[in-house]
Amino acid sequence: MLGHVAVGTWSGGRFMRFGEPISDERLEALLRPGDRIRTVMTADAYGAGEADALLGRALAGVPRADYALVGAIGHDFYKGERDGARGFPRFTDPRLRGPDEYADYIRMAAERSLERLGADAFDVLLLHNPDRRGFESPEVWEGLRELRDQGLTRELGVAPGPANGFTLDAIGCFERYGELIDWAMLILGPLEPWPGELPLAAAERSGVRVVTRVVDYGGLFHDDLLPGHEFPRGDHRGFRPEGWVEAGREKLDRLRPIAERHSLTLLQLACAWNLAHPAVECVAPTLIEEPGSAKPVERKRAELAGVPVVSPLSAEEVAAIRAIGDNTGSMLLKGATPDHEGDEAPDRWVLGPGHIEVAERWDIDPQRDLRKTAARV
Repeated sequence: MLGHVAVGTWSGGRFMRFGEPISDERLEALLRPGDRIRTVMTADAYGAGEADALLGRALAGVPRADYALVGAIGHDFYKGERDGARGFPRFTDPRLRGPDEYADYIRMAAERSLERLGADAFDVLLLHNPDRRGFESPEVWEGLRELRDQGLTRELGVAPGPANGFTLDAIGCFERYGELIDWAMLILGPLEPWPGELPLAAAERSGVRVVTRVVDYGGLFHDDLLPGHEFPRGDHRGFRPEGWVEAGREKLDRLRPIAERHSLTLLQLACAWNLAHPAVECVAPTLIEEPGSAKPVERKRAELAGVPVVSPLSAEEVAAIRAIGDNTGSMLLKGATPDHEGDEAPDRWVLGPGHIEVAERWDIDPQRDLRKTAARV
């Protein structure tokens, strides 16, 4: 069973470019289970396996019963060629292999990741950033079933991404393969409730437990991003619209009284808001060392460790926070979306009849609920 909070290898700026990269020694300490954080997460594509290896060093000597290990496979850096900022192709890319080879790749990738980690099995293995074939192909999910049945992972899950969207694809995946899916990793947070909130009811009905990421909203909830902040060159937050820090801090000031009412830091408030949703059982914010920051990542980890297991927020407070952070219609979404036209891309495709049927079953109007309709920051 995963804990209610987790630390991932995307923290610390070493493998994913958020803030300043910290030293390997500090990152190993950040990731090492302990001090009320027992769940650690990695993805094999981070650093083309280097993140796995570093986490393996962090776990050395820690009793296996003392932590939960979450891995993720999906991007083929073994055979595929990196496409700039888009990263490595999904293993389901038809240029790399056909469906009859999916199971072999899944087993190979899982075994290689476990070897780097120095572990015999994952507690949870996630299908990382799937394309449409990953969400829908029975060969993918049969390969994952075989992996679980062979004891290489105790549970399975899906991690749509890396950007916002994939709403109907995730719900369709729950409906199609719900017996195999124990966990889903979704983007959700007080300043980014849309569209991550839309699949929560389907997850709950399917018995899928949710891990949420980006709860920190690009690090804003760490409360050390100030107006005029200069982001390092290549920082992943460069895609956010101009003025997002200033607009976000205005919203933070409106949230502070709620945090103070419960003696929570802003990061703890964000985590508590996520955990107040019935389907959400774990939060995994990004721990970021900002240039010149007075709040080091070690302090941010300590705040994460102090998140209450049970959210103290009332239903009224949850609703009030969502209203402050409402971002509905603020961006183009990924996956099956009414905004997409033309050929299918690895992360966007047109709405098909199956998607429309899913939307109808869950009272989602794609034109109303899945389109970019407003310019917001």
